[in-house]
Amino acid sequence: MKRYVAGRLLESLVVLALMSYLIYGLIGLMPGDPIDIMVQADPDLTPADAARLKALYGLDKPLHERYLNWLSAALGGDFGYSRVHNAPALDVLGPRLVNTLVLMGLSFVVSLAIALPIGIYSALRPYGARDYAINFAALAGISVPVFWLALMLIYLFAVAWGVLPAGGMQTIGVDSLADKALYLVLPVLTLSAASAGGFTRFVRASTMETMRQDYIRTARAKGLPERRVVLKHALRNALIPVVTIVALSFGSLFSGALITETMFSYRGMGKLIYDSIMGNDYNLALVGLLFATVLTLLANLAADVCYAWLDPRISYQGPA
Repeated sequence: MKRYVAGRLLESLVVLALMSYLIYGLIGLMPGDPIDIMVQADPDLTPADAARLKALYGLDKPLHERYLNWLSAALGGDFGYSRVHNAPALDVLGPRLVNTLVLMGLSFVVSLAIALPIGIYSALRPYGARDYAINFAALAGISVPVFWLALMLIYLFAVAWGVLPAGGMQTIGVDSLADKALYLVLPVLTLSAASAGGFTRFVRASTMETMRQDYIRTARAKGLPERRVVLKHALRNALIPVVTIVALSFGSLFSGALITETMFSYRGMGKLIYDSIMGNDYNLALVGLLFATVLTLLANLAADVCYAWLDPRISYQGPA
């Protein structure tokens, strides 16, 4: 297992290097740069001043040379300076990354807490009225756009009923965990809705397929209680494809977090990336997107490790 994890980490570094070049190239191809914006904002700057500043910051060099210079500095721990926030990019990104991890972590927990019991219940009693109702609700959760759901929740809970805040992270002048948790309710509900719907359908399908296997019929023939058959014999095998879907959904969950954070003015990494791109803050946008890539790669690695825990037959040991 250790050798496998080390190999996967090495592969992740290669993917991260390729993604860094791709992201840097795409950002570098965007129209305008910080110097052009500076020139537009200050009429006293001449074209000669702009050319001198571009030469000073290396913006007059080809794209691949600029990338190598950035990579050399990044390997030394210097990821650049945020033009908008007037601070090192890592210092700006750190607190926002923690906020996003809290939001995504809670959304994952809520989604799975809803999907697992409901999906298993639906699979054990298929093609009934409750099963159809569960499938309809799950399909509705998948189909509803995140931004529309966010607007509806804001209207209902913040405008019409006035029981929850419409946005932000905490009440001004109040620094308590309960107050911050109150501001997390609507973003977590919004982000969990689509994920819970998709996870429910996958849990249902996987559990139904597992319950048709021969070893399940054998366990029932031995007289084992149905609860033990489901929890001990069926559930762990049924979760293997679900773990794959959860890992693959991590990227889409982060994309949903970007929209959710923007709609609720939540100071997370998704909103930071959006604001940095709109404000041409290239260093901050690049570092934020790279951290999003790292989170996705780690989620896929964690899924592979979970396979061996769920099914002892799966082994990552090399041939003897």
